[in-house]
Amino acid sequence: MSKVLIIGGGAASMAAAIAAAGCGHEVHIYEKNEKLGKKLFITGKGRCNVTNACDMEEMMGHVVTNPRFLYSSFSRFTNQDMMDLLERNGCPVKVERGMRVFPVSDKSSDVINALVRAMKDLGVVVHLFCEVKEILVEEGRCRGIRAVRHGSRDGGRAFEERGDAVIVATGGVSYEATGSMGDGYRFARDQGHRIIEPVPALVPFLVKEPEIKELMGLSLKHVEAAVFDDRGRELYREFGELLFTHFGVSGPIILSASSFVARTLAKKPLTLSIDLKPALDREQLDARILRDFEECSNKQFKNALGRLFPAKLIPVMIRRSGISPEKKVNEITKAERLGLVDATKGFTCVLTGLRDFKEAIITQGGVDVKEVKPKTMESKLVEGLYFAGEVLDLDGVTGGFNLQIAWSTGWAAGSHIPW
Repeated sequence: MSKVLIIGGGAASMAAAIAAAGCGHEVHIYEKNEKLGKKLFITGKGRCNVTNACDMEEMMGHVVTNPRFLYSSFSRFTNQDMMDLLERNGCPVKVERGMRVFPVSDKSSDVINALVRAMKDLGVVVHLFCEVKEILVEEGRCRGIRAVRHGSRDGGRAFEERGDAVIVATGGVSYEATGSMGDGYRFARDQGHRIIEPVPALVPFLVKEPEIKELMGLSLKHVEAAVFDDRGRELYREFGELLFTHFGVSGPIILSASSFVARTLAKKPLTLSIDLKPALDREQLDARILRDFEECSNKQFKNALGRLFPAKLIPVMIRRSGISPEKKVNEITKAERLGLVDATKGFTCVLTGLRDFKEAIITQGGVDVKEVKPKTMESKLVEGLYFAGEVLDLDGVTGGFNLQIAWSTGWAAGSHIPW
């Protein structure tokens, strides 16, 4: 039996603890917050999108960074394994649109309680208000941690804990209020690991055009968004829902886009093109507009777009079409009408940057996976040192994929501790 010390109390940490304790090891979790799962509690707007119920091969296709590294861990602990774990511990789950998996209760607290229940049954010891300051390494092997215990009784008291293995599951730097402050990067760097520069991911975009503020709060479903660089090369394309904000754009397909283009956007602005009517090609859309115009031929152009666009979008589309709002519909030329078609099929704006880590759902970047064994999550540089979850340079799109990365890598680390 080995003594396993886990730094952090999030998703990857709890998966690692359950796996390690299930193998018969003595397991201790060190969490600097007052409770476990603080970030998990707020995911999915408090509902907790636990995983995605798609086929595991399809799951790989939704991983943005280093998907091949996850082949072994995804195979060993699947989405179904995670759902079964929750069900066995009193948290039934359900599958919703997009194969997203949620607790039946729609309460993230039930997910956390199920994991805590599983850990308690296996004898996992949880140390709250304990902030790890340093990993102890002797002769190339991890030997324990140095930490500070906070709290009313013995606040500020430093201590050392010896162990046979240390699992770093501290998360990234998104949602700093939950305790994710990049501690794991420091631990890894101190032991010689390379850190891929962290950037915000699954985060809204900033937009150059001031008129976007007029659309604040407008949500558009069933649109297609594409992002292009300054050479016209397509970097991303997806169909779904987006939201206009006071600073730019957000929503599911926009958040996913950020994971694919964040590093390019850091160097230069990009172009977002939104197809507002992707179900229709240009000829079909022109025919649709022509029918609408024939039904209100004597109306002014500004009063003839109610069937085509939401009210908040109409003034912006009028300006982008180049047609006078006062012009009678029966006076609009074919060329002008085709200009409206172009504006509808290609609503463009310039992306100038990303919102910061405070609004990022996850962090892209982290411990270079080339220096970590993909089967066990053990460091290739330090024996007995393991990494799991968001601290690694792994990330996926929205829909439960990032949590599955946490569950699977945590399980891989916990289940491969030598006896």
